[in-house]
Amino acid sequence: MSQRLPRVVVTLGDPAGVGAEVTLKALTDEGLLASANWLLIGDRTAVEAAEHTTGISLAWLAADFRDLHMLPPGEPVQLGALRAEYGKAAAAYVATATNLCLDGEADAMVTAPLNKEAVTLSGLKFTGHTEYIADICAERHGVSDSRMLLAGVKFSVVHVSTHISLRKACELGTDRIIRTILLGNDAVKLLGHKRPRIAVCGLNPHAGEHGIFGVEDEQFIRPAVEACRAMGIDCEGPVAADTIFFRAAAGSHDLIVAMYHDQGHIPMKLLAFDTTVNMSIGIPIIRTSVDHGTAFDIAGKNIADADNMRAAMRMAITMARNRIALSESSNESSAPQTLAWSADARA
Repeated sequence: MSQRLPRVVVTLGDPAGVGAEVTLKALTDEGLLASANWLLIGDRTAVEAAEHTTGISLAWLAADFRDLHMLPPGEPVQLGALRAEYGKAAAAYVATATNLCLDGEADAMVTAPLNKEAVTLSGLKFTGHTEYIADICAERHGVSDSRMLLAGVKFSVVHVSTHISLRKACELGTDRIIRTILLGNDAVKLLGHKRPRIAVCGLNPHAGEHGIFGVEDEQFIRPAVEACRAMGIDCEGPVAADTIFFRAAAGSHDLIVAMYHDQGHIPMKLLAFDTTVNMSIGIPIIRTSVDHGTAFDIAGKNIADADNMRAAMRMAITMARNRIALSESSNESSAPQTLAWSADARA
């Protein structure tokens, strides 16, 4: 029996940004369009602006559209404008898509970029997609242990901490590092690595140089690595962050565990800006995203590149297919599971 096509919901992001534009452009790829049943979530006025920009009509694409009517009807979108109502609308798109996945009405979600400042101006407490989606999942399923993973062609990066201050990110805990390694290991298995090779970054220069440049590496990170190795995880560390990304790009590792946001983001964006996909792991749903912002400066100019959106869509399809196959082969229910499965699924 052939496997059913996954249903993938796409949020169009901030109406003033390039989200709707890159989504329409991505779906002109006939192979991608035919690989899933697509549902776009947004506002009709934002779609109309993207249609005008690109010359691509949503009616030409085999994709469903749900208009949330968050914006005044008939009022043109001001492309490139920072507005609270646009931030509120973008957050509503994400909440709707998350709930569709939690309800089993969609197999995965892909998020176009929104603007954190615009969302905050609307009065919502918001630090990022990952945390916002995790909060919704926690309210409904008690799941709040999320992480951000950047999946690249050559290797992936998972972060122990993301959208917090650097000072706070230095307040490491061995348990959180262990959990991050385990979640990253499980997620990278879904990407095709049966036994991922993992490198865990140090926090300090040269991974602390055995305590010369700081005690955190030996006090918190090394015990976490040793605990995971005892569980059968193929990991090493703490390793110097200034060299490990170069080694991984040459094929040494499948996953790098970064201690804080910029430690992982800067090298990934330098090495693979257009192909890196942002994933949320440790939540009950599949969520991927572009790894770029709203690009207000080029919105409406028809120069936004859709390659990163295509990559995010393809990864969502791959992961959804793997989950569907696992569910069908084991006769499990279609209720959402923790991505990547659970901390105990480490065979």
